[in-house]
Amino acid sequence: MGKTADLTTVQKMTIDTLKKEGKTQKVIAKEVGCSQSSVSKHINREAKGRKRCGRKECTSKRDKRALEWIVKQNRFKNVGEIHKEWTVAGVSASRSTTHRRMQDMGFSCRIPRVKPLLNKRQRQKRLAWAQDKKDWTAAEWSKVMFSDERKFCISFGNQGPRVWRKTGEAQNPRCLKSSVKFPQSVMVWVSMSSAAVGPLCFLRSRVNAAVYQEVLEHFMLPAADQLYGGDDFIFQHDLAPAHSAKSTSTWFKDHGIPLLDWPANSPDLNPIENLLGIVKRKMRDARPNNAEELKATIKATWALITPEECNRLVDSMPRRIAAAIQAKGAATKY
Repeated sequence: MGKTADLTTVQKMTIDTLKKEGKTQKVIAKEVGCSQSSVSKHINREAKGRKRCGRKECTSKRDKRALEWIVKQNRFKNVGEIHKEWTVAGVSASRSTTHRRMQDMGFSCRIPRVKPLLNKRQRQKRLAWAQDKKDWTAAEWSKVMFSDERKFCISFGNQGPRVWRKTGEAQNPRCLKSSVKFPQSVMVWVSMSSAAVGPLCFLRSRVNAAVYQEVLEHFMLPAADQLYGGDDFIFQHDLAPAHSAKSTSTWFKDHGIPLLDWPANSPDLNPIENLLGIVKRKMRDARPNNAEELKATIKATWALITPEECNRLVDSMPRRIAAAIQAKGAATKY
């Protein structure tokens, strides 16, 4: 972006705002994401009162409002589809002009975030749960042991690293990403507190109540001793069938371990979900060839999790609760 003409309307407004705040051109260029010369030219042009040279825009304010309405009707359309609808509406503009106008409005093409689909009853229960826990402090949340199961695959899907390549190198073996129909995978049970993570448990079979209780006996109890010593703690798990089975509830009663009531379909409220996301991001550059190598990679990455990361995630619980209340029980950004 070497030219002032390349700056979008949003970038120009950001430059003007940061300039008024007294920021230097170097800092402004870094925050806006353009060259320092572009910032300098824009500021000098504004100071001299010069208008942008070149051909007059072929679209009116009314045309731009129509474009914004089309985009907001379905945000998953591509530029070609949006351009076609805009043309049908009576606007004479090229596909590239359509793309530029969308950028000027602040629209950017991004990978959408995924949030759980909640029905009305689930939202109401989440809201009631959040209101009940809104006065819990970070110290109280530090007494909770969070847990979850997660499947790790050798192929990490579309969220993996991108590749730099030149024209004609699309089929270059060094530029290809391996893909298999049924990738090898391993299922892992994990736990954490605000102090550290617990030991990993690789599950060899489908998790039913009996298998889950063996995990609790041989991995959860040692993890509790490691994380809490002899202090009291509260155990958290979701409402999976193996977790909510009567025999599992009896197991917890027999061992005198209190359970944290948990709303259904609420991974965004569980900090261990974010921790597992961190693990997957750290594993992006790994290239395991089989299940055993995948297990070794998971173990090595899990060992790199620091107490500071655990503490930061558990400390976010009051903010998660506040966000759930503000969203009236709907899924949150977490």
